Amino acid sequence: MTTSTGASGAATAVTSPGTGDLAGAYARCAAAMALVGASFTASAALSDYPLAGGQAVRYGVAALCLLAVMRWRRVALVLPRPRQAARLVALAATGLTGFSAFVVLATRHAEPSLVGAVVGATPVVLAATQAVRERRLAPRTLAAAVVVTAGVALVEGLGSADPLGLALAVGALACEAAFSLLAVPLLPTLGPLRVSAYACVAAVPQLLLLGLLAPGPLLAAPDGGELAALAYLSVVVTAVAFLLWYTGLARVGPARAGLFAGLMPVAALAASLALGVEAPTAHGVAGALVVAAGLVLGLSSSRRRAAPTSRADKLG
Repeated sequence: MTTSTGASGAATAVTSPGTGDLAGAYARCAAAMALVGASFTASAALSDYPLAGGQAVRYGVAALCLLAVMRWRRVALVLPRPRQAARLVALAATGLTGFSAFVVLATRHAEPSLVGAVVGATPVVLAATQAVRERRLAPRTLAAAVVVTAGVALVEGLGSADPLGLALAVGALACEAAFSLLAVPLLPTLGPLRVSAYACVAAVPQLLLLGLLAPGPLLAAPDGGELAALAYLSVVVTAVAFLLWYTGLARVGPARAGLFAGLMPVAALAASLALGVEAPTAHGVAGALVVAAGLVLGLSSSRRRAAPTSRADKLG
């Protein structure tokens, strides 16, 4: 599947996805969240590296990779309209810059497991927001989001936090939801590739400004482990995962795509087990099974609804 280079092609992708389109979109959303979740071990290697400067490097390299892909695919650079540009800046400020800052600050006042559990409520937030926007409640999708969130809480466990830590964790949750919600109106006209590239470009000056205002150095010479982590986060977790996520999001919408956010802690746990960082626990395994059950609940009905549409398209 290639990224549409025109408004009409992207808009067609958003409407009436058939069974094959849904399967591909689900696979992209799942892969994106799995890549992000498995990257937490790489992020740990940057714990002593300047936060804002490191993230600026990450998104700058990712932007260069995505712009190179645009040139290779002959996707034209389109100057966003003022409203689109403002939305892209807001997307970068929340889903990229803000999320990184909130997570780091939250872990200083709360246990990481609690932060992860709060951010794990993203599926419920996305499902509820879409229901409010469309003025139509999809009980099955909302129930599935609750099940996935419960599974995330089981995987992460419930840690402790002071009031500030809890507030910062909620801020990270809001930024994570904004990463998808602010992108939805942009995808039909700009396409996933442009949205991914432009958001990364917009995040770089924001992070540099944040780094200049924050105490401590903006950048430092990375050691071998930090350099490898920065490269992995830039290319795989940002350039590749962003493109996968926005391509899937454009086809299935934020409510169903948001269910796959539950795979982040599952993938993080799997990576930790594979590397011998953690030992398997009963609540971790149970949580992964609950997340899987939530995905089955939320996505099975979508496939059944998509089948008649696909047949109608063939007849038309």
